[in-house]
Amino acid sequence: MQTPSATPSSLPSPTRSLMDTALLAPALRGAFTKLKPSVQWRNPVMFVVYVGSIMTTLLWAQALAAPAAALASGISPRFILAVALGLWFTVLFANFAEALAEGRSKAQAASLKGLRKDTWAKKLKSGWPSADRSWLPAQASDLRRGDVVLVDTGDVIPLDGEVLDGVASVDESAITGESAPVVRESGGDFSAVTGGTRVLSDWLIVRIAVNPGESFLDRMISMVEAARRQKTPNEIALTILLVALTIVFLVVTATLLPFSLFSVQAAGAGSAVPLTSLIALLVCLIPTTIGGLLSAVGVAGMSRMMQANVIATSGRAVEAAGDVDVLLLDKTGTITHGNRQASAFMPAPGCDSALLARAALLASLSDETPEGRSIVTLANQAGVRTEAPEGAVSVPFTAQTRMSGIDLPAPSAGAAATTVRKGAVQAVCRHVEALGGQVPAAVREAADDVARRGSTPLAVAEGARVLGIVELKDVVKAGIRERFAELRRMGIQTVMITGDNRLTAAAIAAEAGVDDFLAEATPEDKLARIRKYQSEGHLVAMTGDGTNDAPALAQADVAVAMGSGTQAAKEAANMVDLDSNPTKLLEVVETGKALLMTRGSLTTFSIANDVAKYFAIVPAMFAATYPQLDALNLMRLASPSSAILSAVIFNALIIVFLIPLALKGVRYRPVGAAALLRRNLAIYGLGGLVVPFIGIKLIDLLLVAVGLT
Repeated sequence: MQTPSATPSSLPSPTRSLMDTALLAPALRGAFTKLKPSVQWRNPVMFVVYVGSIMTTLLWAQALAAPAAALASGISPRFILAVALGLWFTVLFANFAEALAEGRSKAQAASLKGLRKDTWAKKLKSGWPSADRSWLPAQASDLRRGDVVLVDTGDVIPLDGEVLDGVASVDESAITGESAPVVRESGGDFSAVTGGTRVLSDWLIVRIAVNPGESFLDRMISMVEAARRQKTPNEIALTILLVALTIVFLVVTATLLPFSLFSVQAAGAGSAVPLTSLIALLVCLIPTTIGGLLSAVGVAGMSRMMQANVIATSGRAVEAAGDVDVLLLDKTGTITHGNRQASAFMPAPGCDSALLARAALLASLSDETPEGRSIVTLANQAGVRTEAPEGAVSVPFTAQTRMSGIDLPAPSAGAAATTVRKGAVQAVCRHVEALGGQVPAAVREAADDVARRGSTPLAVAEGARVLGIVELKDVVKAGIRERFAELRRMGIQTVMITGDNRLTAAAIAAEAGVDDFLAEATPEDKLARIRKYQSEGHLVAMTGDGTNDAPALAQADVAVAMGSGTQAAKEAANMVDLDSNPTKLLEVVETGKALLMTRGSLTTFSIANDVAKYFAIVPAMFAATYPQLDALNLMRLASPSSAILSAVIFNALIIVFLIPLALKGVRYRPVGAAALLRRNLAIYGLGGLVVPFIGIKLIDLLLVAVGLT
């Protein structure tokens, strides 16, 4: 049996910080390959610049062919060439920004592809379960959904699957980037394993859940490839706005040529505005800055999600995260640590602790959850040790019954079998009453007392008799209350979802500081609550990891599935958290809001830029005809040609300087909308007005110094 020689540490990590220098060469090549008209027309704003570049290039060629005519019009071939180069660089820099953003995602996809190896596996010869544990060697590419394999210490898990038997430490660093190994075992929420990860100790028997080419790793690769990114609704709306502004400036610029000719004729002096200057004016006035960076901002948003170990299936999901105003969070593992442990047995009147402990132990023997195992441990500590009698039938927990237990065989012929149940208090009480039993008031009072302390009560029944309560303790995570306060300042309502009773849920909700809670939640309840919020116009986000979460995840606007969760949850969600950290939903929302802020900030900066460029170009263009316009030459630029060329060069260079901001994103701070607007206008609005004045003046001085004007 062979296993790959590569160790997890030698495999490329999808979350590894990629050096920007490694992406520069491909991005530069991409900037030129994107010059195809079939690519350029997809961005209407930059397509206008693209057409203007072609036109000025043709005007330069015409000026070279007839230099005398060009000089007679007051414009030199060298000036036309300089403007043409400035416009071409504007297009290339915009292409470079998009190619650099796409390069990050492609590099992440390439590193993930390096994880795909056709490993060997030990395949079970017969079906599962089977007494015959004969294993046959098989390659991962030959395995199919439903096959059962054995993975020992040092083996690579061939494909995604569910653990049927065994407990093992698994190194998932090749997938998640997390160096600490994780425990995978049968039952519970940590039974899913991912192809490409390695077993460090012990062994697992795994049922393959996918066919080759359909694994989580394969889906990850397709998710991160930027070429599959679709434009989001907000991006489309902003594109329409930019197109409208471009059309307005195009019409205005087009009317300036006949206006200039008429003015020269009426004044009997001066010269008409050259076509090259009009093209330069149009390019400088339309929102080229945001137009050139818009696509890069969207691609970078998905890349930033990947850097946070969250894979988004579409840009739409990332953007929707920024507009979310309701968060549904599971209590266990998100708000609390999730390691609820049995802490006390509270027997009902007329029942001793030993009898309650024995019944709770029997009901938990087949319960592989941490809570079930803690009950077994607590019973053993109380001196109670027992095994299920021969012929006993385990009853697994379901979201519908909210109980688990065991059916004991009849002690003698003609006697009835004994049912032992453990679960939510109301569910067990209904079970007992259905069998004709009565629930003592003391049991309900004990359950209420446990719930008021913020713990979880579980009722235990044997037949039609309630034996008592088992208390499970959980702890709210440190700092979670402050994080919910931040979300509240962001205008986001938090809703805790739990299967606990209302008293327990209310106690935990009060301690954690959530706005609302949904107690005793079933899959149907979760789905109904999400639809209710959506019908009221809210955008809803939710986390989940189980099969019973899949319907609600599919309904939510932003659905984050845990990487350790079931296949059904991953397929229903539009994001997958590789770290399996439910609190990551808070970071997802912040990343989505940062994406929207980045787009808005760059738009504000771009439009403010146009004001300064207006004062640079318009006075220079018409100063020969209307000397009075020289009063608008606030920057005291050297000459009309220097003014136009300085504005064109600044228009191109500002895209380069803003690329890091577009890729990194504007940092989000949880403040109100009004404060956020004021801050945005102060920094990017005012900055967009001031920076061009300084930049254009410096470029003008440089052009004069080198003698290019």
